[in-house]
Amino acid sequence: MSERTTERMSARAAIATVTDSFTELPYPARDFTTDGPLAWEGYGVSRARATERTGEDESVVAGLAEVSGRPCVLISFEFGFLGGSLGLRTGDRLEAAYATARERRLPLVSLIATGGSRMQEGMLALTQLQRVARQSALLREAGLPQIAVLRDPTTGGGWATLGAGADVVLALPGVQIGFAGSRVRPADADPAAYRAEGQLAAGQIDAIVRRQDLRNVLAGWLTLLGGTGPAEPAPAPAPFGDSGLPADGWEAVSRARAAGRPRAEAYLDAYFPHRQALVGDRCGGVDPGMLCGFGLHAGVSYAYAAQTGTATRPAGYRTAARLIRLADRLGIPVLTLVDTPGAANDAAAEREGQGAAIADAFAAVASARVPVTTLVIGEGGSGGALALTSPDRTWVTADSYFSVIAPESAAAILKRDASQVRQTASQLRLRPQDLVELGVARGVLGA
Repeated sequence: MSERTTERMSARAAIATVTDSFTELPYPARDFTTDGPLAWEGYGVSRARATERTGEDESVVAGLAEVSGRPCVLISFEFGFLGGSLGLRTGDRLEAAYATARERRLPLVSLIATGGSRMQEGMLALTQLQRVARQSALLREAGLPQIAVLRDPTTGGGWATLGAGADVVLALPGVQIGFAGSRVRPADADPAAYRAEGQLAAGQIDAIVRRQDLRNVLAGWLTLLGGTGPAEPAPAPAPFGDSGLPADGWEAVSRARAAGRPRAEAYLDAYFPHRQALVGDRCGGVDPGMLCGFGLHAGVSYAYAAQTGTATRPAGYRTAARLIRLADRLGIPVLTLVDTPGAANDAAAEREGQGAAIADAFAAVASARVPVTTLVIGEGGSGGALALTSPDRTWVTADSYFSVIAPESAAAILKRDASQVRQTASQLRLRPQDLVELGVARGVLGA
């Protein structure tokens, strides 16, 4: 049996996979003629057969649930009922589920398996996407998280609303994901682009999760996104070792560039006993040099965006901006770790919108209502580093520097030869202690 067939669960099997308990919601009553609003001949017979086959009278089951003790409103699609398609009564159930989540201040989890909008109900089916979009917007406005789990298949309007519109998007291995269903794609379309693995590589989903791990992963996300206390600033991470302060600017640069210096992964592992990642910019890009997600520190949930020492690409800035805006909406404080020689400046980065991506990151930090804490752990290369830096809550490590420009570039612009780079580095006053004296940083850690 193929993995895809294994993962094609019924709605209630999917519910049982992730929940401790589930209480189905009452559904709104709607007058509905046998062959539906378009009087589509045979539609009533098709519905009756779908009910006989699945035991369901609609393509969605919704209710109150607990996932490893974490309460939520849960929606599960029944693909066996007319391909999990959305119609008028599907929209009624989805709207009721969203309304319940708002009323009870609960996160919403969607277990999606759908082929899109129901043809037998025509435009009335298609307009259910607007209902879902409106309900999703109201839930975001209420500061409540939405998590989507993509089953096989997730296509059409269900993907473009409940799926791609969620805050966190998880997928089972190998499942079909895409706006275009398998029967309406171009004949020469690359099938890999419509699989979970391809969508992860393109930054459209956050993780691929095995069925047996799904309950624990969902419970972790419900804990992290639920917040665990008041929105107090994230404490600055403890530095590694006590290396003393650099004597001059070039020593500061050399220490920050040293291969053996602790990097973001080490800081995050020490700071967060449990963390889960957000991946991708939702525009087709992933930057492995930007680590984003949520984690628990001393029992409190924080968001993090961390550079790993590489030149940050547009996808990295867009992912960080997505992370910061989500944390702000949920009232979760943010920690940023700055470590980059600067923003990527190759032709591909410019074509991918580097300037706009950096501007978006600046705007996300500037507009955040939750506190943002920054620790510069290595290179602070110009605006590419400053875009993730808190304007009023920044610390630096003894093995870091922050500069308006790299000293080599400054010397080149000033028409100085290579022998003057060291002198230029000191003139830039980029050492950790210089940054404190200039008021750019609050203090040096690990000195």
